[in-house]
Amino acid sequence: MPRAGLTPQRLVEAAAELADSAGLDHVTISALARGFGVKDASLYSHIRSLDDLRARLAVHAAAEFADRLGSALAGRSGQAALTAFADAYRAYAVSHPGRYAAVQLRLPAAVLAGSPGHAKLVEYTYALMRSYDLAEPDLTDAVRLLRSTFHGFAALEAADGFAAARPVQESWTRGIAALHDLLTRWPTA
Repeated sequence: MPRAGLTPQRLVEAAAELADSAGLDHVTISALARGFGVKDASLYSHIRSLDDLRARLAVHAAAEFADRLGSALAGRSGQAALTAFADAYRAYAVSHPGRYAAVQLRLPAAVLAGSPGHAKLVEYTYALMRSYDLAEPDLTDAVRLLRSTFHGFAALEAADGFAAARPVQESWTRGIAALHDLLTRWPTA
């Protein structure tokens, strides 16, 4: 019989908290079991494995992340949309580093196909790009540039990697303005 109070959703929420506080690599069955004051075996009536738990965490985090990005985009286009999207991206990645790391996990195709959050992340990213009127392959190249810029900046910021005296926010704001400028004048091959 499942232990009272333990559900797959509670385990995923606890895993999300643990990932943010200790790092995704520290999300283990044993760590979660300790947190609930139960033996490891008690969790297996709710999840199949550590991989299953991490996949569920990735799906959960992708839904949260997508909600933040979708709210940021609502009613905006062009530079306003890019700025709001970028700010929401950075805020989520920095304030929820473990969940953000979970979103980056490579998932089995069946899990990814059943994840509305992952689908919305793609949808919102391409909605953002509509203002820039780019066709393939330029669209894919531009999306990769944005993702790598946002990811890299957030990773460096989270690791306290910006030591210069200039305020980080000012660099961020200038960088987003530069990206908008580049996207409006995307070089043709």
